[in-house]
Amino acid sequence: MKPEFETFARRLIAWQQAYGRHDLPWQTNDPYRVWLSEIMLQQTQVATVIPYYEAFLARFPTIQALADAPADEVMAAWSGLGYYTRARNLHRAAKVIVEQHGGLFPQDIDQVQALPGIGRSTAAAICAFSFNQSRPILDGNVKRVLTRWLGIEGFPGEKKIETRLWDLADKLVPTSGIAAYTQAQMDLGSLVCTRSKPNCNACPVATDCVALHTGRTTSLPTPKPRKAVPIRHTTMLLLWRENELLLQKRPDSGIWGGLWCLPEVEASLAAGAWCEDHDLELDSTTCLPEFEHVFTHFRLTISPVQCEVSGQGPRSAGPWQWFEREAVLAAGIPQPLRKLLSGRQVMLL
Repeated sequence: MKPEFETFARRLIAWQQAYGRHDLPWQTNDPYRVWLSEIMLQQTQVATVIPYYEAFLARFPTIQALADAPADEVMAAWSGLGYYTRARNLHRAAKVIVEQHGGLFPQDIDQVQALPGIGRSTAAAICAFSFNQSRPILDGNVKRVLTRWLGIEGFPGEKKIETRLWDLADKLVPTSGIAAYTQAQMDLGSLVCTRSKPNCNACPVATDCVALHTGRTTSLPTPKPRKAVPIRHTTMLLLWRENELLLQKRPDSGIWGGLWCLPEVEASLAAGAWCEDHDLELDSTTCLPEFEHVFTHFRLTISPVQCEVSGQGPRSAGPWQWFEREAVLAAGIPQPLRKLLSGRQVMLL
């Protein structure tokens, strides 16, 4: 092994002890708290996660409490954090832990990785922080650090490059101090080796960083090949029956899966036909300003139409429900709809 490989972990641990983060609410060996933080931190920044994390724990303080909670309550607690598949998998995993592991988070990494929503890197991080097991992680921060430090070209999401990075990450794992080392990797990528404008003067491995010494810190990691981002459009109906709003629960798969959403039509003129098909009488309509919501793979333009209606509404056994004004924002609804329903132009108390 190269000399710089032998000292890599030692340098990171020393740096983390002096300059890393030590006061995050999930820095504990409690596997439930570690697991929850790892799931919430996927594709979400620390500052955004902290208030959600604390509120979620207050509502579901144990794995048993989470497993026993209704799905709607879990989704409501997650609402606004995005990437809702994470919440559904978290809930399913809690049930598996209760049913198959007696409510105790498993310590075997294969059993951890078998839980819904937990991949190889997440499982390794949980086992490192909770059970002091020496395993490599390879999240976005680690990929960025390694590709720059070793000057590795190629998109890290490509199978060949990712396999090489896993092999390198495995070789760099220390035999002791795994929790500090794992945290160091996360902190280094988040605080120093950032996506733009990395602070190389503060980096503990700058002396042998290939990207730094070859002027490639801005070009590594190699970005994902760009594709045109499609734009989609939908018209959403805010159907008010006096003090109630009609919402539809989406299927678990697809965008906003498992959340309560507004009914959708192709255009505002279709509101009358939609109401007629669903046993409602349309009394008046008001078109509200359209807005855009950006997803990972497309942009969605939403045209809201506020309607005053009367009648019984959908009679089928489908996922429809009338919500009192005061209860709407407490339901599990996606963030863009929460923002819409909180606006001054919406008839919401």
